[in-house]
Amino acid sequence: MKEKIKCTIRYSVLALVTGVAVGAIDTIFGRGLLWLSDFRTAHYRYLLPFLPVAGLLIVWMYHRFSEESLKGMTLVLETGQKKRKSIPLALVPLVIVGTWLTHLFGGSAGREGVAVQIGAVISHEAGRKFRCPENDRIMLVAGMAAGFGGLFQTPLAAVFFAMEVIASGYMQYEALLPAMISAYTSAFTSHILGLEKFTAVIGEKLDLSETKVILSLIVLGILFGLVGRLFSGTLQWMKKRMGNAIKNPYIRIGAVAVFLAVLLFLFHGGRYSGLGTNLISAAFENGTIYGYDWILKLGFTVLTLAIGFQGGEVTPLFSIGASLGILAGNLLGISPVVCAALGYAAVFGSATNTLLAPVMIGLEVFGTENAIPLVVVCILAYLMNGGSSIYTAQQRAVLKLDGEKEAVSERGATEKQKNKAMRQ
Repeated sequence: MKEKIKCTIRYSVLALVTGVAVGAIDTIFGRGLLWLSDFRTAHYRYLLPFLPVAGLLIVWMYHRFSEESLKGMTLVLETGQKKRKSIPLALVPLVIVGTWLTHLFGGSAGREGVAVQIGAVISHEAGRKFRCPENDRIMLVAGMAAGFGGLFQTPLAAVFFAMEVIASGYMQYEALLPAMISAYTSAFTSHILGLEKFTAVIGEKLDLSETKVILSLIVLGILFGLVGRLFSGTLQWMKKRMGNAIKNPYIRIGAVAVFLAVLLFLFHGGRYSGLGTNLISAAFENGTIYGYDWILKLGFTVLTLAIGFQGGEVTPLFSIGASLGILAGNLLGISPVVCAALGYAAVFGSATNTLLAPVMIGLEVFGTENAIPLVVVCILAYLMNGGSSIYTAQQRAVLKLDGEKEAVSERGATEKQKNKAMRQ
């Protein structure tokens, strides 16, 4: 008992320090990214033609300094699953600079994966030096929560995202306190240093006594779930297809980026470049949302990431969900803005194969006015995704008859089942 208390105190102190450090780095990364995005928006005609050159530079950096770091989130998840012991420190500067280059020259990508990787590297390194003997995964989860929480300033969503994403269906509750400390500390630090949080006030509230609203929520949950599944499935398929079709990473990113840059220029002059925050703002500030915004943003993001550009997927998922929600709300005859808020959270949850994280982010960003519709739609979206995830290294946990949980690969075979099959 005494040793457990010591471990708890040690983890809490390390989580606090990690939160401050990650929050500061998130601020540098986030504010730099916003400045570069604004600069690109103003000068996209001159920057988009150089997207292939930026891609070649990104590939060169990784192959020159740390080719292993190209695995990105896979390294983080495999470390959490105890398949590997360390994450290269070079990943932090490489993923920051690579993502900055992607966004400056007009690639369609996100940022959360970068923040989560930053937090994971810093916390895991601290955990290796000062860890309690029995478990260093706790610090990894705390760092992931700090990275997500510092960038988006949604600490509750960050905590549950970090706990859910390593193995869907299994959460290590020993990591809850350190993750809470690191996420809130990181969010506070980044806020103090000037990184702003996105929030939207939704004045409308759905009337759950109306049958039309109930049926609409069911439709929305299914729709958002299928779109999240479409994103994750298409991304995995496209990465594999591109890798097999063009083996040389320089040719792959250089040649395809020419085609990508031309399309991004032709479709509304860079409207689908970058994070997709322009679509999010349009959805919640009565701007222009086209019926095809969501599918074009999905396609451009998948292509950008599949050929080797750096960045995350979550912010584009937010923009896909919000723009699709506006379309769906108009078609169903219920509040488009509320539907946009539901799509913002639910498409993210479906694509990442998480349930509590999207509910929390919906509450933290949009408030509690439509909490019940949010929960219902997120549950349905989660059920519709079929276990698919943008993170190919994510495991699923199944409950065996004796009550013990066992990690399962994406294809559904446990390690014991694999071993048995090999013996046979």
